[in-house]
Amino acid sequence: MKKVLILFAMVSMVLFNACETDFDVTAEWKDITVVYGLISQNDSVHYVKINKAFLGEGNALTYAREADSSSYFNNLEVLIIEKTGSTETRRFSMDTTTIYHKEEGIFYAPEQVLYKAAFKVPSDYVNKDYTYHLEIKNKITGKVIAANTPLVHDFAVETPRPGQQSINFTAESNQRVKWFSAKNGRRYNVSIRFWFDEVIGPGRDTLTRSIDWNFSSAKSVSVQGGESMELLYSPASFFTVCKSLIPYKSGDEISENDVVSRLVNRVEFLFAVSGDELNTYMEVNEPSSGIVQEKPDYTNVENGIGLFSCRYLKSTETPFVKMRIGPSTEERLINENLKFVKKVGN
Repeated sequence: MKKVLILFAMVSMVLFNACETDFDVTAEWKDITVVYGLISQNDSVHYVKINKAFLGEGNALTYAREADSSSYFNNLEVLIIEKTGSTETRRFSMDTTTIYHKEEGIFYAPEQVLYKAAFKVPSDYVNKDYTYHLEIKNKITGKVIAANTPLVHDFAVETPRPGQQSINFTAESNQRVKWFSAKNGRRYNVSIRFWFDEVIGPGRDTLTRSIDWNFSSAKSVSVQGGESMELLYSPASFFTVCKSLIPYKSGDEISENDVVSRLVNRVEFLFAVSGDELNTYMEVNEPSSGIVQEKPDYTNVENGIGLFSCRYLKSTETPFVKMRIGPSTEERLINENLKFVKKVGN
């Protein structure tokens, strides 16, 4: 009994003292630059989001809704420098631009300030060892933040075979998408884009439209390239995806009742390839399936935090090769009550 009373007294003293102590949870302010950007190799315009971390007394959610809390405004000089080896080949100044469609959330919206540079990565660079270096200089403090990324190289697709003219999704067994990994590529998101034409009344205008059938992602063992990779998919799922995505929903600009008919067109296989740093960042931030839920911080930004990486999009379609929908798939679509009709002349 004495032991219980002594323990109760000790706990009471600790709790009482804790209640009497005022803790200052805010530390001295420090400039921490937060950077998120990608060199999207297929695009002609590239964006980088740059903010500063903030700290203050009161509700942090209130601070987050104020642009002053996390924006540098015109106090940064931002460059992207292209190099081959240690030799600089080009440099691009990034200017501020404002977007007006950010969805509501924790941070201020709908306006957001981004940094933008307009340049095209030449197509022959995808087989050369070019790197892109991000340099951010704070014009007030002189602080320099830096990051760099290589480019993802081109790679070969084995299945569907090069030059394949048509494809059907009526096979009962699973089919394979096969390719060889790209140098500097790590994560591969594969999808099939189905193109079709819609006849819209009453003017009977023809609209070309597409939907994407997304598969699971695959990861290469390394970034050296040349690794044989594949994904399995069930062809019958193509029709399930079509029934889900093709009909217009309530609130769309076009009503499903306005569609007179649809005509099959073609498909292309798409490979969205993430660089090694982007893949690592995604892995760190994926939902945890274990008991430990806390995630480690990940950054490849020097003198700041965040991510700067690359992304490459490859299609099996070329100006000379279009993969048409086969007759058995066309027939099945006509029977799915999606307003598909047989093409004249087929």
